[in-house]
Amino acid sequence: MGESVKVAVRVRPFNQRENQRNAKLVITMDDATTVIRNPEGPNQEHKFTFDYSYWSHDGFSTSDDGVLLAESDRYASQRRVYDDLGQGVLDNAFQGFNCSLFAYGQTGSGKSYSMVGFGPNRGIVPITCDELFKKIKETPEDGVKYEVTFSMLEIYNEQVRDLLCKKNPKGGLRIRQNPAQGMFYVPDLRRIPVASYEEIEKRVSEGTSNRTVASTNMNATSSRAHTVVTVVFSQIFGEAGQSGARKKTSVINLVDLAGSERADSTGATGDRLKEGANINQSLSTLGKVISLLAEGQRTIPYRESALTKLLKNALGGNSKTVMIAALSPADINYDETLGTLRYANRAKQIKTKAIVNENPLDKLIRELKAENDLLRAQLSGGVHPAATVPAAPTALDEEAEKRLRAEIENEVRENLLANQYQLSEANTDFDDQLRNARAEISEEEERLLQVKRRRQQVPHFLNLNEDAQLSRVVEHFLPEGKTLVGGLSRKKKNSDGCGSDQPEIVLDGISIHQQHCEIECEDNGVRVLLTSLSASAETKVNGRPVVGTRELMHNDRVLFGTNHFMVFIHPLKPEMSPNSPKNVDWFFAQQEIAEQRGLVDTDDGEVLSKDQQKFRDQVVEMCPMVNEVNAVSKELNKYKTFDIVVMPVEARYGKKKREATTAPAVMMRDLLNGNHWHWFYGTFLNRRFMIQEVYQKWVDGELADPNAIPRDKDPFWEPPEPVLVGTACVYLQSLAFGMDFRDKLAVNDYNNHEQGSISVGVEPCDDDGHALDDDDSFVEDPEQMRGKPFYFNVIVDQAWIAKPRFSQGLQVRYRTFLEDSYTTTDIVYDTLEPKFKHKRCIKFDEVGSDHLHYFDDGCVMFHVYALQIDLPPELGRSLMTTGELMKAERMQLEYNTRIAEARPLTAVTQRSQVYLQQLQTELVKLRSRVNMLSRKEKRIQGLVEEWAYKPKREQSFKAFHRAVNAASFSTGSRWKTVATTLSAALHVHQHVTASRARLDQPSSAANSDDEASVQSVSASGTGLTSDAPATGTAAAVAAGGGVGDTAVADTASHTVSFEQPVEGRSRTSTPQATTASAGAGIHRGHKSQVCVVQ
Repeated sequence: MGESVKVAVRVRPFNQRENQRNAKLVITMDDATTVIRNPEGPNQEHKFTFDYSYWSHDGFSTSDDGVLLAESDRYASQRRVYDDLGQGVLDNAFQGFNCSLFAYGQTGSGKSYSMVGFGPNRGIVPITCDELFKKIKETPEDGVKYEVTFSMLEIYNEQVRDLLCKKNPKGGLRIRQNPAQGMFYVPDLRRIPVASYEEIEKRVSEGTSNRTVASTNMNATSSRAHTVVTVVFSQIFGEAGQSGARKKTSVINLVDLAGSERADSTGATGDRLKEGANINQSLSTLGKVISLLAEGQRTIPYRESALTKLLKNALGGNSKTVMIAALSPADINYDETLGTLRYANRAKQIKTKAIVNENPLDKLIRELKAENDLLRAQLSGGVHPAATVPAAPTALDEEAEKRLRAEIENEVRENLLANQYQLSEANTDFDDQLRNARAEISEEEERLLQVKRRRQQVPHFLNLNEDAQLSRVVEHFLPEGKTLVGGLSRKKKNSDGCGSDQPEIVLDGISIHQQHCEIECEDNGVRVLLTSLSASAETKVNGRPVVGTRELMHNDRVLFGTNHFMVFIHPLKPEMSPNSPKNVDWFFAQQEIAEQRGLVDTDDGEVLSKDQQKFRDQVVEMCPMVNEVNAVSKELNKYKTFDIVVMPVEARYGKKKREATTAPAVMMRDLLNGNHWHWFYGTFLNRRFMIQEVYQKWVDGELADPNAIPRDKDPFWEPPEPVLVGTACVYLQSLAFGMDFRDKLAVNDYNNHEQGSISVGVEPCDDDGHALDDDDSFVEDPEQMRGKPFYFNVIVDQAWIAKPRFSQGLQVRYRTFLEDSYTTTDIVYDTLEPKFKHKRCIKFDEVGSDHLHYFDDGCVMFHVYALQIDLPPELGRSLMTTGELMKAERMQLEYNTRIAEARPLTAVTQRSQVYLQQLQTELVKLRSRVNMLSRKEKRIQGLVEEWAYKPKREQSFKAFHRAVNAASFSTGSRWKTVATTLSAALHVHQHVTASRARLDQPSSAANSDDEASVQSVSASGTGLTSDAPATGTAAAVAAGGGVGDTAVADTASHTVSFEQPVEGRSRTSTPQATTASAGAGIHRGHKSQVCVVQ
């Protein structure tokens, strides 16, 4: 019976960025149980149980030497994790079992911290290696010899790289299989003898340095690479070569997997080449292998990726295996963390069957030699298994026999190579190899000592990498005088023809020219100047391109080409440029470039929402990638250019103002015919890695003509598809008052440039879609709509688009409240002024709070799409190269910018456009309300003037009062007017009754209060209350008094006197006062008061 894989999970503290953004904790742990809660649904949680659940989020302090110390039993320190997991690995190794420990999790979740550690907080790998040698020294055993070898490799893009070699063969190291044992191995991988933990530590540093250089030159992303450290621990009992000697061997694999967020093909949903990139192959295959092993399947696809080949023993063979899953505690990483927990939950169902690896040395060597002799004889034809195959009577059978013979010969060769590999290891003198390795280490130690001294005396560059462990490990010193920076001369590299001098600082990779730039140290190194040698050899300092010469200051960020990021260190002159931080990392440097390009706002400490954080992080990550793919397109002459654009993305219903959501995308544009496509984050990442693969094959000579790639395999090619011309937004506040909105709005593209206009609108209607007049549908307060049905039409009339290339066909898409799918208009072909004549009725059976909020805070976003076809290249453009076209367009853009004095695109201008559209909508709504209320005001003014100039005997106040009241409350609908008027009268009656009750009170205080209440009465257009805002009509009603009052008119002074049987008081009001009070209520929320003259 096999043994289950031991699985542990560990949650880290919030990092600096998460603390700055007030991230919320979504992970809790209780003993071995881990719970994750959905931040968007607090009652939704998922529970998992593992062998260990390590809480390292809080409950610790930092000692003076930087070691994290537990302040409670709950906190899991590095030592505690080792004691639970690493100690078992070590004990099993001494018993002769193969052991494997691999870390899985999202990039930045703490995998490397648990495996390797940071600073004085050592991880499982160094502690295990240290304890191994301590145990060897503490438990000496007569007649036992210990041998330890160390190797370190990286799998990136399905290529295996030896990290203990500065140079690797093109295409990486080959993985072979031992057919007899079924195991995979890398025969050309360096296995270096070590005799102490210090020697292993130095080899890890060497491997990290080589990894950094290789990843920079190949434009590799460290979070996409898997690192495998292998320690082979052998115990030899007896003298080698003597009878009875035996060897017990344990292979310890310590694996740091790539970021788990890469396992889903980077989220490239809908990409036609979703599964085409090798970069996704290892993790996706690993997930498949784990799932099949958990289900107990027998056919496992180990051969489908380099990673699963090398992990075959660890996952399904002869090994005791431990997995540690690293968790992010922040709500913004909820989806990735939940995926990691589910992955780990499947892994714990895997069972392995480990055996002790112990063999008699002499017997092993004899058997290998004998088997090799037999295999050589088989290959030479002496004893060939295929000889027993019967003669084939047909041509088809002859072909089958040839294939069978080839397969057998290949298997024999693989067996022979595997045996020779084992024999070479058995016959190698470990002590001689150890002496040679130590000599290498001594030379490296002397070099590192010199480097340390020079770092304190000489200006220099240190590399920056997205992986903190790979940052500041490669240095380039700047001696007195001039230093040339560039790439080595070769046919496929750009050359400016400036001479044959080779650079002193050699950089490799995309966009590095043979003579890229020059750096001069003056005044004994105090003054350092950087000079650009070519306009096409781009160098940026602190996010800005260098034109001519610029002095470098301490902590300046320098980008050479597209991928070589450095920080300048000036030990002789520590003054820094303005706004330079004391601690510079890769993310800060990339964010600085994004800010200079106007793609993100300056980080001023503002608390960002989850969507805003995601937006900023994606833009910062995409910036260097876009530069890289542009450089590849230029070098391979693919006639494509790429740029980051900010695309509007609606939530389930539109949002406005600061809540508007946007997403970064990459626009790929054809330089020959102008067609373009938009790739969102996941699709772009997938394509970027495929573009890397094409470029690497071209550099390695495996691809002669990049333009000969079949279209369905070419990451630069897309079939023509509808493209977003621009958007226009209609906000819905007018519907909240039962009014329509129709206007001609600008259609703006991703760059906030106007591409045309469109006539759209919304209008209240009946359930059959027939439009209602504003007078029929108008309401003073949106709350009057609550609980009632409401219907409105969405109207798309016509569009006017400027660019002729969009004339192939135009269409509009939109969606409304809680709709998942888009409504589309018919496509109108062969015109730039399409008439859509589209109308659609939206029905709400009962208006509730969500609907009112939608009207007040929502919008309908109209997306204008144009059809694209494969047009022939524009005249003359096909005669130019990609680089020449890019340069011409850049010059044209600079010219247009100078002429228009335009500012670069910023997120601020994007939001300003949203504000402008919202204000435009509100302006139309207010104009409509003003027009309606102005008509009422004019009607009332006419009634007052008509009544005032009548002869006294014809003046009937009751008739006048009814006419004014009817005009004030008129809505255009007879029954609605009657209902509204009666409601207002009821409120007036209640107010007057309450006032009389107060006037009847005998106390003097009540009398004074009564006078104040009579002097000023507040009224509302929909009814009168003691504290409600007033419209003019209700004020006039209030001034007219209540039921039973007697009116006395004075035509000479145009004064109306109301006499009440209350302590002899009387009130008067002029028609002008009545008119003024009626007009004052046009704008909702304004209070009008009626002055009373005794």
